[in-house]
Amino acid sequence: MTALTRRDLVLLALLTLAWGVNWPVMKFGVTSFPPLLFRVIVLAGGVAVLWLWIRARGIALAVPPGQRMTVLWLAVPNVIIWQILSVLALKLLPSGRAAILGYTMPVWAVVVSVAFFGDRPLPRHWLGIGAAFVGTLLLLATEFTALAGRPLGTILMLIAAATWGWGTVLMRRHVLELPTVTLGFWMLAAAIPVAAVTTLAFETAQWRAPTPTEWAAISYNIFVAIAFCHIVWFHLARLLPPAASGLSVMLIPVLGVFSSMAMLGEQPHWHDYTALVLILVALATVLLPQRSR
Repeated sequence: MTALTRRDLVLLALLTLAWGVNWPVMKFGVTSFPPLLFRVIVLAGGVAVLWLWIRARGIALAVPPGQRMTVLWLAVPNVIIWQILSVLALKLLPSGRAAILGYTMPVWAVVVSVAFFGDRPLPRHWLGIGAAFVGTLLLLATEFTALAGRPLGTILMLIAAATWGWGTVLMRRHVLELPTVTLGFWMLAAAIPVAAVTTLAFETAQWRAPTPTEWAAISYNIFVAIAFCHIVWFHLARLLPPAASGLSVMLIPVLGVFSSMAMLGEQPHWHDYTALVLILVALATVLLPQRSR
């Protein structure tokens, strides 16, 4: 693992900011627009931009025949389920709360590795799992006292985060002989037909042309949240030390909460802030490296 240059640190900061701010931006896009249609347009546009960049860089897009089913299998939890359920949940939830719940993913990855793969967690991991569990219960309990529909949003986002955690564990256990950017491209591409089928099945009566605000949200997601952020992440994935990647992931829900306050006027309550602190504690126990002795 090589040291990060100043340019890499700037890219990491931009990546974290872009993904954090994207939560309220997506909320602008799906508040009145069909969320699955939004996702289809964004994925198709983002994959097209990624394809142009990959071709310009001369990176091979071919997947060895023996690994195609593995790529598809990895795409299901890492991209397909996450992309569909998270946008449906965002339609029902404040964007700051959706960000908090969505980034419980690393904690779910620990739970999956322990429950299904026999891994032995560190003592601090149990602390993290407990903190995330209490924070999630706090948010879920308050949603059950709110208007009908919001508890469904919380449940959908938790399922999305848990399956993403499961996919993260699977990624660690599969060695593929293709570039990381190629793997990411095909996993994103695999989500397009699934999202297209779901919007055809459930949203055709709601289809319409996006408003200028919705087009702005779509454009941000195509060119920034998918194309730029994935290109930067593919570049940094092999360079980032655990502390840098961990802090980046921890800052995304924080930015999601405070950018939602600034852009959407959302006013988090005490239980939102308490849950955010608990989940940040959980992420710190899971993501940050142990101090050297």
